[in-house]
Amino acid sequence: MAFYECTFVTRPDFSRADVQKLTDTLSKIVTDGKGSIVKTEYWGLRQLAYKINKMSKGHYTMLGIDCEAATLKELERNMGINEDIVRTLTVRADTMDTTPTVMMQSKSGDSYESHLTSAA
Repeated sequence: MAFYECTFVTRPDFSRADVQKLTDTLSKIVTDGKGSIVKTEYWGLRQLAYKINKMSKGHYTMLGIDCEAATLKELERNMGINEDIVRTLTVRADTMDTTPTVMMQSKSGDSYESHLTSAA
């Protein structure tokens, strides 16, 4: 099995409960395919870099997945036909770190942004 980071953006008119329900549905696809969800992160309602279908915001969610390629293909197929998902991005990772990503770290704490500003 291989590790993947799958990030998807849902419509801005969704509630957090709707996003969680969709995340649970996608997670079930992975677990039914004999894979596992290593971590799940909800990044919140964020501004999009450009408008997509007249939407300027979206709910971002990232799934850390350990699964076979066939399971990933089924997950991506289901995300592609779901009208509530605006965009997806899946990348393969060498290892899966269970610590929070940079997106989950607080801006006041030790974060990626503070390293960039202090290095400049």
